[in-house]
Amino acid sequence: MGDKLIENANFEDTGYSYTLSLISGKYKPIILYCLMEYEPVRFNEMQRYIKVADKTLSQNLKELENDDLIIRTVYPQIPPKVEYTLTDRGHSLVKVLDQLCEWGNTHKNIYR
Repeated sequence: MGDKLIENANFEDTGYSYTLSLISGKYKPIILYCLMEYEPVRFNEMQRYIKVADKTLSQNLKELENDDLIIRTVYPQIPPKVEYTLTDRGHSLVKVLDQLCEWGNTHKNIYR
C-alpha cells in the first residue's frame, strides 16, 4: 500500500476529519443540501422540509453560520423575514455533496 504507518498518524490532523467536523451530525448535511437545492430558504420552509424542532434547527444554523458555511439575512419588516443562503465557502462544498448524492442514487436500490 505505501510507506504510511498508522503508529505515526493522527486522524484529527487530516482534512477528512476537518471536513467532517463542519458537516457532521444529523441535520447539518440536510441543511446544506436544502440550501444547495433551493436557496434562499426561509427558516419555516427549512423546518418543514427537514421536520426538526425549532431549537435544534436554530442551533445547527448558528453553527453553520459560525463556520462561515451559510449566511443569515434578516429583513427589517413585520413579520420578521429571515433567509439563509450558502457562503462562497459553503458553495465550495457543493461538489462534495453532489458526490454523496451521486453515490446514493447509484447504490440506494442495490440492497433493498
